[in-house]
Amino acid sequence: MADLSQPFWQQKTMMEMDEKEWESLCDHCGRCCLHKFEDEQETIHYTNVVCRLYAHDGRGCGDYQARQTLVRDCLRLQQLDHKQFRWLPESCAYRLLSEGKTLPLWHPLRSGNATSVANAGMTIAGRVVRESDVDDLESHIISWVQ
Repeated sequence: MADLSQPFWQQKTMMEMDEKEWESLCDHCGRCCLHKFEDEQETIHYTNVVCRLYAHDGRGCGDYQARQTLVRDCLRLQQLDHKQFRWLPESCAYRLLSEGKTLPLWHPLRSGNATSVANAGMTIAGRVVRESDVDDLESHIISWVQ
């Protein structure tokens, strides 16, 4: 029997979550849509260059259902080993839960408000450039993604 005093993400493992619960973990910040690369020291570097499918009005992916077909490098997180989420931003719910941490107060599941992500300054909307406008990713490294 479910403990209604605790939210589902504190009761279930990520593997036990249904599709709706899994998808609700995404706060739609867009940070996973940023191009990133790993250097020789295995440090992940984020850029302000965003996937071509990102909807620049802040709505997230412009074709979420077909994203893996349209973008070769797009990953379906639910199919990955959750222990490998170190490349996701430190603020990402999937990474946080995989590391045994809790969701931040600004996360919509905690705040009850979809705009709390933008209010906390966690979205990429208005801070990115299209990949078609970039030749050299290394010149677009950013430090505002944690």
